[in-house]
Amino acid sequence: MGEIESFGFVVLIVAVVGLAAVWSSRLSARFRVPAPAIFLLCAAAASDLWPRLGSISVSTVEQIVTVALAVILFDGGMHIGWRRLRKVAGATLWIGVVGTLATAAVVAVLAHGLFGLAWPTALLLGTALAPTDPAVVFSVLGGREIAGRSGVLLEGESGANDPVGIALLVALLAAGGHGGNLAFDVAAEFGLQMVVGAVVGLLGAAGLLLLMRRVPLPAGPLYPLRVLAGALAIYGAATVLHGSGFLAVFVAGIALGNERAPYKREIERFHSSLASLAEIVAFVLLGLTIRLQDLPKQNTLYIGLGLAVLLAFVVRPLVVGLLLLPVRLTWPERLLVMWSGLKGAVPILLGAFILSAHAPDADLLYRLIFVVVAFSVIVQGGLLPVIARRLGVPLRAVPPEPWSLGVRLRHEPQGVCRFRVAAGSTADGARVGDLPLGDDARVSMVVREGRLLPPNADTVLGAGDEVLVLIDPEETSALQPVFSRIFAT
Repeated sequence: MGEIESFGFVVLIVAVVGLAAVWSSRLSARFRVPAPAIFLLCAAAASDLWPRLGSISVSTVEQIVTVALAVILFDGGMHIGWRRLRKVAGATLWIGVVGTLATAAVVAVLAHGLFGLAWPTALLLGTALAPTDPAVVFSVLGGREIAGRSGVLLEGESGANDPVGIALLVALLAAGGHGGNLAFDVAAEFGLQMVVGAVVGLLGAAGLLLLMRRVPLPAGPLYPLRVLAGALAIYGAATVLHGSGFLAVFVAGIALGNERAPYKREIERFHSSLASLAEIVAFVLLGLTIRLQDLPKQNTLYIGLGLAVLLAFVVRPLVVGLLLLPVRLTWPERLLVMWSGLKGAVPILLGAFILSAHAPDADLLYRLIFVVVAFSVIVQGGLLPVIARRLGVPLRAVPPEPWSLGVRLRHEPQGVCRFRVAAGSTADGARVGDLPLGDDARVSMVVREGRLLPPNADTVLGAGDEVLVLIDPEETSALQPVFSRIFAT
């Protein structure tokens, strides 16, 4: 086989694997196993059957997965947006920072006390297992929408605690002191990464938004690419300045989520597709770095499954349950958040950092992390929809809408707002003619279950309807309570 044919064969294999990964989403929905679990386990099995697949270096995987995670976090931030996050911003920050630190400490104590791991090893393991994972959470909730504050809190936490966990591990690996000096060095490095990452994220979002709104490009397809380059530049700038690049891109995504800009809908679709690709690449590459036949060594399965069970049924409910006491949630929402600490690509990426740093017992730690992640994705992720239904937390399937209707304009439209009718809102069950819209507002379009309805005064609105309203831009905020149910904060 010649060089061209060999390259063509490689392209064919990669394409077939990509098609299989995309098709696995249907398999995931049917058997209620999150797609990341399928990617991870199939890649691990393939590396055992064909050892050459696992020859890729850990450092290369680490670099590729780092970029993939930055893309996922930026897209996740844009999906959440500040408008949704602000209702639970305090709770998200509280659980994301304090919850991550507390979980790392508790897991370290359990790993040392119950399984005999040395304190440095136990501390690295606890830090690596503390963050939840946005790729898994977004994948599990990808076709569903959790009503109320708990859904936004889960998404926000999964994005917020990753930079915290990564910064803490980097600080631990970089710290050179001992005892009190070690604690001071870790705290100083951690604080620096958090502050710099947040500042760079906000400043980068402001600069990128200015480019998006003020600097036109010659072709529409260039706009999403510019935003992608800008997001990666934000990550790179924060990292060079010794900050958390992951926090920077997540904050930038949140800041840009609700902002209007040319080609915004196309930008969002592009980044959503790119995040899906990044999820596939990340879990496949991480799966290739593990050898299933090595899992029985050093009681890896016994220790890993023990830690996974403790994390899911003891540590997460205890730590998050205590932290949620001052947060105003219903008990079903509270219990759902306590269960949903899904692990994924981030802990394995942190395991790769440990391997690259040649830390003590690095190979054992990497295998333990893989076992815990596999258990979390399959068991916790697979049961999340079932538990939500049993708790009575509304978990609504969001059907795909492959057809769209739109109008292209040369200039930013003024006075056009789109609302979704929430259950229990003023508009739910009301006639269009009875809505308190004022004299200058008019409902111009209603979309119900994927069908376009020409509205009139007698049209009755229902929960889930999308309503397009023509209104004075200064009066937009006054209409929000009409269509949205206001939750207590």
